[in-house]
Amino acid sequence: MHIPDGYLSPATAGAMYAVTLPILYVASRKMKALVTGRSVPLIGLFAALSFVIMMFNVPLPGGTTGHAVGSVLAAIVLGPWSACLAVSVALIIQALFFGDGGILAIGANVFNMAIAMSFVGFYLYRWLSGSAAVTAPRRVLAAAVAGYIGINVGALLTGIELGIQPMLFHDAAGHALYFPYGLDMAIPVMLLGHLAIAGPVEALVTGLVVAWMQRTNPQLLESVRGARQSSVQLSRWTWGGLIALIALTPFGLLAPGTAWGEWSREELQQLGLGYIPAGFDRWSNLWSAPFSGYDVPALNNSIVGYLLSALAGVVLVLSVILALTWIVKRLMRHREDESSP
Repeated sequence: MHIPDGYLSPATAGAMYAVTLPILYVASRKMKALVTGRSVPLIGLFAALSFVIMMFNVPLPGGTTGHAVGSVLAAIVLGPWSACLAVSVALIIQALFFGDGGILAIGANVFNMAIAMSFVGFYLYRWLSGSAAVTAPRRVLAAAVAGYIGINVGALLTGIELGIQPMLFHDAAGHALYFPYGLDMAIPVMLLGHLAIAGPVEALVTGLVVAWMQRTNPQLLESVRGARQSSVQLSRWTWGGLIALIALTPFGLLAPGTAWGEWSREELQQLGLGYIPAGFDRWSNLWSAPFSGYDVPALNNSIVGYLLSALAGVVLVLSVILALTWIVKRLMRHREDESSP
């Protein structure tokens, strides 16, 4: 579901940044209410969890791949504002260091996977779970349904953003300048894979983790009812689960093929279009990620490289969350000093 550079026009990419940045600004302001307690490790944990979850590729129809995201799970525990901030950090790290998603397309990817998924999933979960007890099976079912719907909303938005490109941006010969397929193909293909495979995987992951938290850390789910500013103790099992996922990430290499709409130039040539979109040629090499494809070229071992990339990504994500927290605390302290007599 990641949109690479070259498939969105600069105009579309700029518009998505214009929509996304104000939302992230509001989310960062709301973070002030969290930094005074012990919720920061919780935000870091779910940012790291989202990063790792997205490394587990699953095969989709047509020989392509997809993945779960974890945004709805994060929203259920953190609330939608903190969740969209946490997942955004994961997406930005992916784009900058691992080439998963483009620099120009960060605004679109954040909107689709961090913002839309978090808010849709959170409010659907709230509605479906109602007043059920934190440990009620109804909450597990509500979480699974919310995860399923949330990721398909993200897929639909991705299909729309890609599909409008050839309609809006093409040359005199009618050749698309950026993404080559229109809405009539982009939306059905994006939804088919997510409705059939990636959606159930997202639902399974979300439901199972919520069920696991009901047994091991039910206080995490109580945060949905307004305890997000309180101190939440993370059990060793919670961090242990993240470490276990990191160790299992090489299984993400088993799914063959490339995600639909994330083709390289060489793969694009094999689609039989008869041309390479000019805008894609211009913008696709805008940024060269140091560990593109979650690989460490010096090692010459894709499994070890993937595992080290997962570990490095988690460290980077946690570091960024801690840095943001430090900045927010400094700004809060500075304003308090200015307001004091």
